[in-house]
Amino acid sequence: MRFTVNRDVFSDAVSFAVKLLPQRPTQPLLSGALLEAEDGALTISSFDYEVSSRTSITAEVADAGRALVSGRLLGEIAQRLPHSDVEISLAESRVQVRCGSANFSLPAMPVEEYPQVPQVDSVTGAVPADAFAEAVGQVATAASKDDVTPVITGVQFEVSDNSLTLTATDRYRVATRGIDWENTAGVESATALVPSKIVTEVGKTFSSAGQVQVAIVKEDDRELIAFTGGDKTVTSLLIKGNYPPVGRLFPTEVDNYAVVSSAELAEAVGRVGLVLEREAALRFTFSEGSVTLEAAGSEAAQAVETVDAHLVGDEMVVSLKPQFLLDGLRSTHSEFARIAFTRTDNPGKPGPVLITSQRSKDDTDESEFRYLLQPNLLLR
Repeated sequence: MRFTVNRDVFSDAVSFAVKLLPQRPTQPLLSGALLEAEDGALTISSFDYEVSSRTSITAEVADAGRALVSGRLLGEIAQRLPHSDVEISLAESRVQVRCGSANFSLPAMPVEEYPQVPQVDSVTGAVPADAFAEAVGQVATAASKDDVTPVITGVQFEVSDNSLTLTATDRYRVATRGIDWENTAGVESATALVPSKIVTEVGKTFSSAGQVQVAIVKEDDRELIAFTGGDKTVTSLLIKGNYPPVGRLFPTEVDNYAVVSSAELAEAVGRVGLVLEREAALRFTFSEGSVTLEAAGSEAAQAVETVDAHLVGDEMVVSLKPQFLLDGLRSTHSEFARIAFTRTDNPGKPGPVLITSQRSKDDTDESEFRYLLQPNLLLR
């Protein structure tokens, strides 16, 4: 194997291919990056039996062939190479990387023992890359970080005729966002539960791809999802299990709400929350014209601040965890946020708070993004 590639193109391709490699692979081989050179192209892949990354770039191929080397090491080398064409060759179980005056010799791993990287030829549908990246950024933050319940560590994909809905929860909050879906396969409905880490990386990586093609594969015991943007593809096994029916938690209509400046309230929460102990909640009193934030911390430290607010309906007092509220406010991606108060059977106990985005103080359009937050467990 021997080929020559552009340094910047090669560095970008290697960085993408090795980004999702496991920190502690179950086998040394699974830490590798697979290089395949033939027909004027170099394909770089990684695969750990759960997640794969694959991309192809143009190369001057003198001798076709395959080689497997340490992905992390190759990625670090590729980022630091001088600005010159890169020549890579395989000889006697060593991979030589030459670029300008730099010369590296890396041990090659046994490529014949490397698992076959998943190939997905079908396409279920496609979404605009910018809308997908924004939706992922809004929703994935609500996914659980606790591996004890794997089913809520993922982002639920729900496909209908012309829309894709992303949903995530950690039991304390639920975030959901719908985006336009180009139904290329004519699938009426489909679901896929995808690890949130994968969804987040795909959203960032493919944000400028123009369009992201999505393939949901459920055949026999093979259940995976594939994302393709341009010449890059990521596949991931789906999380098995039934996702909790969190959609039923959202109210159909709410007539008691406050409209606030997202930035002003977020800044106030950051300040007042300084006196709080970890995991403590902030007290919010919503009245006409203002919302008052109150915090009581250790050593008798206290803080109070008032922010302008427009209230529709009754005055309301709620206690919310500041970081969860900040996540919701920042995810609205709008100047104003609507904080709506739901009812419960107990008049003295407020229900979950529904946060949505607003373009102006008087905007009444239904938001595509919804964030439901409650200090107590939403699901028991």
